Amino acid sequence: MTLLDAQLPDLARERRRKMIISASISIVILIVFFAWFFRFWPEERLASRFFDALEKQSYEQAYGIYFHDPEWRQHPQQHAQYPYNEFYTDWGPGGEWGIIKSYKVEASGNCPGGGSGVVVQVIVNGRADRARVYVDKKDKTISTPPC
Repeated sequence: MTLLDAQLPDLARERRRKMIISASISIVILIVFFAWFFRFWPEERLASRFFDALEKQSYEQAYGIYFHDPEWRQHPQQHAQYPYNEFYTDWGPGGEWGIIKSYKVEASGNCPGGGSGVVVQVIVNGRADRARVYVDKKDKTISTPPC
């Protein structure tokens, strides 16, 4: 076989190969981007459910979401560190935020120095100051932010 007898390259096959590699890299980049962009979505959704219940003035349901315990009425002694009466005083009509008529989840992020939860920042009733709740990733409870 001489140099003049060599096979011609298959240009269509090479083009297909490059397109498959390009598409694969693009898909991986998109997956990484969306995974990073929506990394706090479960915690934001839980905070949104909490504020939905407050907006509907369903304080008992909001208390159940706060402790991730919808059956809290069966065993209120388990939540003695923050009883329902205090919760109602803090989040009810006479609380810091008053009657919640509207809210918008604005941002979320980790506390500096780590932690097992996410701080979710919420605009309540269009006020300039923001409500911040801490959603624990492990047990899905809500509390005040430690940072």
